[in-house]
Amino acid sequence: MTKRESLLREIDGVPDSVLDEVTDFVHFLKARIVRDGMATSAASESSLKKDWLRPEEDEAWQDL
Repeated sequence: MTKRESLLREIDGVPDSVLDEVTDFVHFLKARIVRDGMATSAASESSLKKDWLRPEEDEAWQDL
């Protein structure tokens, strides 16, 4: 059984009264994944900015 199948089986056993909380938690986890990915991108941008903003880079990409 995969992790996804196991989770779905667990969700099937959850009472309807808490399904809204389960859904909210899943949305929270998905948002955290997006947020963490954006934070990594921002960190990469600041560290690579010094290389991207060089005249040599502009010249290399001018024909594209």
